[in-house]
Amino acid sequence: MIDSLPQGVEAFLKAAGWGDAVIEPLAGDASFRRYFRVRRGDKSAMLMDAPPPKEDPNPFLRAAKWLDANGLRAPYILAEDAPRGLVLIEDFGEVRMREYLDQWPGDEAAIYRTAIDSLVTLHRLPPGPFLDYSMSEYMREARLFTDWYCPAHNLYVDGPSYTQAWEKVLGELLPRQRPGVTVLRDYHAENIMLLSNLESQGLLDFQDALVGHPGYDLVSLLQDARRDVSPELEAEMFDYYVQRSGIKGDFLADYARLGAQRNAKIIGIFVRLWKRDGKPKYLDYIPRVWALLERDLTHPALEPVAEWFYINVPEDLREAGGGTFTA
Repeated sequence: MIDSLPQGVEAFLKAAGWGDAVIEPLAGDASFRRYFRVRRGDKSAMLMDAPPPKEDPNPFLRAAKWLDANGLRAPYILAEDAPRGLVLIEDFGEVRMREYLDQWPGDEAAIYRTAIDSLVTLHRLPPGPFLDYSMSEYMREARLFTDWYCPAHNLYVDGPSYTQAWEKVLGELLPRQRPGVTVLRDYHAENIMLLSNLESQGLLDFQDALVGHPGYDLVSLLQDARRDVSPELEAEMFDYYVQRSGIKGDFLADYARLGAQRNAKIIGIFVRLWKRDGKPKYLDYIPRVWALLERDLTHPALEPVAEWFYINVPEDLREAGGGTFTA
């Protein structure tokens, strides 16, 4: 067991006052980061191992400190050794929004409203000290679809016209994301913890935060790649966000633009996790994400991208939710 622990962790924990703690490994995520729960008596904390050069804990540290300083519930930083990639953080417990709602589906609307309230609070703040969600970043993400999904199905597609279609679609929303809001980029039911009173929610996985459009995290929450959100609940929560935020203009069109871009990106990422990283379980999520993508493509604002999909992706693959994958 000791050989599987991060290098230097014993000295790190001792310096942090947790030298006699019991260390328990936790299930990993889609990155190279690892997490451990450390226990000392009736107290516990979370240990993040973000080993350089594959991982860098500094973006997490910067975002966590900014969120906490501005009234959002990121875990408190208890100790840090960024050069080694070690961070000791507050333990939010084990009650994730995803599993709680699996057990108590009757609380779904109330829990989602609280998650929307957190977004409204975040979006009322001046944007944080993060880079802009630029067109180049949107396009890098969108091209994950053609870089990974299309080769997995031996599709020879028109890459330049894919880029042109997305640039036309996304170019419409760029003026509306200035001055912008803080975008956490992975705001969904598996990254939201329900704290002791269930009315307070803790945030996880925000290290890739950027300054961008207020619709992005709303899409991430309501078009969840890993949990079914009914169209009825999505519409109800969309309207609740619009009411609470007071946002103006054709917000639904931008929501569809961001939904299609994010879902195309996620499909590419899930194929990459299978092909490159040996994590085939993510393929199971693709039919859900594909259905969301197809629905977003029906919005008139997506016409150039929808036409590209019609021409370049065979109908049988689309009807099969992205198709099946073989090694």
